[in-house]
Amino acid sequence: MKPYKIPESVLVVIHTADLHVLLIERADKPGYWQSVTGSLDAPDEPLLQTAARELFEETGIVADGERIALRDWRLSNVYEIYPVWRHRYAPGVTQNTEHVFSVEVPRNIAITLSPREHLNYVWLPYLEAADKCFSSSNAEAVLLLPQQLRDFGAG
Repeated sequence: MKPYKIPESVLVVIHTADLHVLLIERADKPGYWQSVTGSLDAPDEPLLQTAARELFEETGIVADGERIALRDWRLSNVYEIYPVWRHRYAPGVTQNTEHVFSVEVPRNIAITLSPREHLNYVWLPYLEAADKCFSSSNAEAVLLLPQQLRDFGAG
């Protein structure tokens, strides 16, 4: 039997300097577009490691910490797990805590999707990307992108 998913995850908003956002289409729900997401592999897995692992698994992008550096927004969302995916979690688990990260990449970076997880990808201006996200927390994160980048620039 497959172990239950840990109800703690990361969301990684991938963007270019000019605020185009990469969205990927779920293989298990065609038409559902999102940023990179994924649960911790172990309860003690560091969030930054989870974000880097999921970024690589889902897009082939390697966060090297220098040219491609993940930014921890120190923002988390608690949301109801969609009923269609609750079977992946232990009985009685209905909420997930999602930690938000972003990563700026060059527009011409190679994207290699995991065919088991995703069907397609698209680059969109951030407002269009927010409209296309099926998850409200993902859409909100995309809309916060300009402010987060200003805050990081000031820090």
